[in-house]
Amino acid sequence: MIQPQTHLNVADNSGARVLMCIRIIGASNRRYAHIGDVIVAVIKEAVPNMPLERSEVVRAVIVRTCKELKRDNGMIIRYDDNAAVVIDQEGNPKGTRVFGAIARELRQLKFTKIVSLAPEVL
Repeated sequence: MIQPQTHLNVADNSGARVLMCIRIIGASNRRYAHIGDVIVAVIKEAVPNMPLERSEVVRAVIVRTCKELKRDNGMIIRYDDNAAVVIDQEGNPKGTRVFGAIARELRQLKFTKIVSLAPEVL
């Protein structure tokens, strides 16, 4: 469950390290975002000499949450951290690599490029 003011790790090599959620894309009054939701975030920490800089506003898709994700078959998935991948307006990732495991639900949500870059899909 990601809400505004939540800090997230960045799971790609776009140049950002830490994001802070400022808005959830979708309905106007959504309180929480889950895996696969697109958020508007501000970069709180960035790698020097990279295209993305600190205090830049970006879009990101959530790939891991500490809150459990319950599947239809009864399986429950929980991660150790909250993480997101920085994307552009079309939904393509800005980085060329994705780090860590991501959920299979991103494939049904049309983020196939992120799924193909990930080393492990759970």
